[in-house]
Formats: sequence, structure tokens, C-alpha cells
Amino acid sequence: MANVPEDSSDRTLEDVFYPADRIPFVEWGEFSGAKPTVVLTGAVALLAFVTGLSNLSQASLALDGPLSAVVGLPLPFVRFGGVLFAFVLGIVTVGLQRRKRLAWRVAAVVLLGLVLLPLATFQPTDIPLLVMTLVTYPLLVRNRHRFDQSLDLSPIQIASLSAIFGVILYGTVGAYGLRGQFLELDSWGDAVYYVVVTIATVGYGDITPMTAEARWFSLSIILFGTGAFTVAVGALIGPAIESRMATAFGVMTASELTLLEDHIVVLGYGDVTASLLEELGDETEVVVVTPDEETVASLQSEDVNLLTGDPTDEDVLRDARVGTASGVVVGSNDDARDVLAVIATKNVNPDIRTVAAATAEKHVEKFRAVGADEVINPRSIGGRLLGQSVLGRGSSEALLDGIETDGDGPEADAPE
Repeated sequence: MANVPEDSSDRTLEDVFYPADRIPFVEWGEFSGAKPTVVLTGAVALLAFVTGLSNLSQASLALDGPLSAVVGLPLPFVRFGGVLFAFVLGIVTVGLQRRKRLAWRVAAVVLLGLVLLPLATFQPTDIPLLVMTLVTYPLLVRNRHRFDQSLDLSPIQIASLSAIFGVILYGTVGAYGLRGQFLELDSWGDAVYYVVVTIATVGYGDITPMTAEARWFSLSIILFGTGAFTVAVGALIGPAIESRMATAFGVMTASELTLLEDHIVVLGYGDVTASLLEELGDETEVVVVTPDEETVASLQSEDVNLLTGDPTDEDVLRDARVGTASGVVVGSNDDARDVLAVIATKNVNPDIRTVAAATAEKHVEKFRAVGADEVINPRSIGGRLLGQSVLGRGSSEALLDGIETDGDGPEADAPE
């Protein structure tokens, strides 16, 4: 390899995959990053549900907490608040897992409201919820910049949600306006209750239309409400089902990669990629980006994340979380495409360490010109190993083992 020291490839592997400055005694990022925040939020949701069930199961609930002396919280809010907050946090946890900005904002508000419940009752069963919430909230604030994805609803999803809201608004206003023609419908709360149970096709029978006009109005709510709800379920749940089906066939989606940090992104799959994945082992998480569906199918048994896409497409690289990765390896058998992949990588994250494998030595300088930090020519390395081995400077296995030593290259294993 022209103008490249003999141990350059060894140092490249060691610097990218075994960097000495990233091996602290305790990796605090593992305990204070985005992933722990999502896990703790889910734990808070579970504890809130358990606490809410405990409050609901008590015949009489005493509000003896320190907050009760300052603010008089309604007893129904304290009883049902835990369960309601739990369901909201459950949905929010899914949003946080996808790094949605709206989910972070809702979580920041809901967690503050959730603190009120233990401070109002201050029962022994509420203490774990209080402690877990106080631990989770600082992490949520600390990692607020991690949750930066917009909601990105499709037009049909926005239309379906708007339709549901419109039907509820239409039904509530109409039912309240016709309240004299209904049995047991006297307030706005009764109107909302009637619309919801009608759309849900529950129909308890406690509120009953008494005139033909009220019956036709109720029929319109049933038709519009069930239609809007059915369309909304298809529009909102359909993409999630498609995502799971794609995963079953070995294809990851962008939302399933959102929590990856400090991982290695491998762009393309070539002759050196199989040994590369074996070398990485369990040291770090790996995302392999390749447009070849047959390659994706063949790698399903490997413990790697697979993303089907064009490695030269900057949007695909963002989906692979190049912005939070610790290194990128460009390793297909097409040097021309790999040069474009290096350019795209540097456009997405100019500071990321990028290593390229050149199939031809004449292309080494081209990779360097577009920003590759290190360029390895596997054929040149193989030739050197053959030469050192035939001259009796060590077996090929011993020379390759030098890559795994702490700072020692192949020369360290060769006899003087």
C-alpha cells in the first residue's frame, strides 16, 4: 500500500474497535443514556399502574400526605390517577423508544403530575413510585437532546385522527343540544360519556334517546364514529404491523434503530465483511447497511442489525444512526460506490472515524481524498503476510493473532 506504514491496518482495527480512551472503569453512559431513560419510564408506568390498583382496591383512601395540607386534590383524581397516568406513560414509552420529541414533552409533564399522587397519600405502597419518578425525571431532562425526532404522521393518519376528534366534538355538542330528548343526559360530562360509549358500541342503556330526532342523531354517531375509528386503526396500526413483518424477514426499520449509540456501521457487504463481523464479536453493536436483499437474508443468523438500503443515500445513513455511531466501515467490493458512501458519511457526520477497504491499491488515494480516515487494502496486507511467512518470520496465524494484542503488531510475534 503506497505511503502506508506496515502496521497501519493493525492500528486502524485497534483504534476503531478497541480504543483505549473508551474503556473507563465504569461506563456511565450505559446508566445515564437514552436507553436507561426509556427503561425507567416504562418501570414508572408499571409502578403507577400497581399503585393505582392499590388505591382503587381500598374502601377508604386517606389523604395524609404533605401535599394535602397545601393543595386539596380531588379524591377521584387520587384514586384513578395512577392507572390513568400508567396508560399515558405506556404510550409515551413507545414514543420515547422511537426518540419522538412529542413523547419527551408529554413525559416531562406526566412525570411531574405523577409525583403529586404519592405526596397526597404518602402510603408505604407509594414510596417506590415516588423514588422511581424522582430518579427518572433528571435522566429525562439530561437526555432531552436525544429525543429529537418529529412525529412524522402521514396525511391519512392526520386525517383519520382529525375525523375521530371531529366526530367526538360533533356528538358532544349535538347530544348536549338535544339533552331534553335523552333520558339521563343533563351535563357536558354526560354528553361526552354518551358519545364515547356509543362510538365504542358498548351502549350501557343508562342514557337513552326518547325521540325520533334523537335516535337518528345517535345513528349518525354510530356510523361516523365506527367508520372513523376503523380507518384510524388501519392507518395507525398498519405501519407497525408492516414493521414487524419486515423485521421477521431480516429487515430493520429506522424506528427500530433509534436507540443505538456508540455502534459500528458497516456500509456494504463484501469479501472482508464476514471476517470483520467475526472480529467484532460481542464487543459492540453493529448495523450492516446493504441494498442486496439476498445478503440480508443470509445474515439473519448473525447477531447484527440489518438495514436494507443504499449505503450512498444520506437518509439511509441517518436511519442507521451514523450521527451517534463510534465508527463507520465501508467494505463492499465496489470501490466507486464505496467512495460515494464515504462522501455521504462525512456529509452526515463529518467527525466520525471512517475506515474504508479498497479492493485496488490505485484507489487508496481516492478514498483519502474524499475524507476516509484510514484506508486498508486487504490484498496488500495478504501479500505482506505471505512474504513474512515464507521468509520464516512467523506463521500466518501468529501474525494475524498480533492484531488482538494490546498495541502489538505482527512484528511483535515474529522472531528476531
